[in-house]
Amino acid sequence: MPSASGVSKETRVTKLVLTHAVEDVERWLGFKQERAASIGAMGGTNVVDHVAADGSKNVAISMDVADPDAIKAGLASPPPELAAAMQRHGVIPPVAAHIEK
Repeated sequence: MPSASGVSKETRVTKLVLTHAVEDVERWLGFKQERAASIGAMGGTNVVDHVAADGSKNVAISMDVADPDAIKAGLASPPPELAAAMQRHGVIPPVAAHIEK
């Protein structure tokens, strides 16, 4: 969007990938829309779920974020509603964050 000077300001987005294990992959996948909404509330867009090709209970979530620190802070000390959602989805800590470089 152009600024007052008429010059476009572009927000740089970074690809962020979260990895963790889950209790049940199919249950976790059932919460796809809720998970995308929760991540969106923290500033994530283009949220994509990934499951392990080897059939294990390891999963990943990729997203674009303008502020990776906001997502990492939310995961380091999740507010009660996020902690409850993670438990409902069957997330097994730890959740590791990987940032595009």
